[in-house]
Amino acid sequence: MTSAPIILVPGFWLGAWAWDEVVADLRAQGHDVTALTLPGLESKDADRSAITMADHVNAIVDAVSAAAAPVVLAVHSATGFSGYAASGHAPEKIAAMVYVDTAPGVGAPDPEFDGVERPLDWPSVSEEENLDGLSEAQQATFRERAVPVPGGVIREAADLGSDARRDIPSTFICTGFSAEQYQTYAREEHPTPTFLAGIPELTNTTWIDLPTSHWPMWSRPDDIARIIGDVAKANATHA
Repeated sequence: MTSAPIILVPGFWLGAWAWDEVVADLRAQGHDVTALTLPGLESKDADRSAITMADHVNAIVDAVSAAAAPVVLAVHSATGFSGYAASGHAPEKIAAMVYVDTAPGVGAPDPEFDGVERPLDWPSVSEEENLDGLSEAQQATFRERAVPVPGGVIREAADLGSDARRDIPSTFICTGFSAEQYQTYAREEHPTPTFLAGIPELTNTTWIDLPTSHWPMWSRPDDIARIIGDVAKANATHA
């Protein structure tokens, strides 16, 4: 085997389609790659009322467990929560983690959220997040294809499973914020944002600065594919 299998998980409001350019590039390089659509994100008409954070964690665990060899699990944005938890429930099936403008989240993304679902609020997102490098067409596609996030995923904390998750090699691709900012914010005690809280737990980290949008799979897909592909090559399992 020349590289570890790759599993890509998109952030809020997105399905597997968000990774299309990266998937095509990785497959052209010969990688075994799968992009996931998490439960409740299949379509705007899907029933999200009973979807929980555990459902998202389990979907990721099922995907990594089905792979022929330990995988590189790449998670984006808010799936730093569910992805980190999944790594604790199947550490032996994950050769390496890649955090794409995100970090290992601990706790609930928003414990005060009480709605059934959260639709994309483009004015708020565009004000809060880095859009550098995103074309008007890409932004329009995002708005058109965005699917509401199940409320249970937003307000619930995940079971983090085994402490073995802490020793999984983890690469951080820092786009909307720099590597220095991520690490500095994670050290702050008053308070440490929940989406950064897992950083101090990790024992094997690599930090890569790639200044661009919060959605680098669209603004810099070639670079994202190259970095993830390099991690997969470095973590191949040889029989």
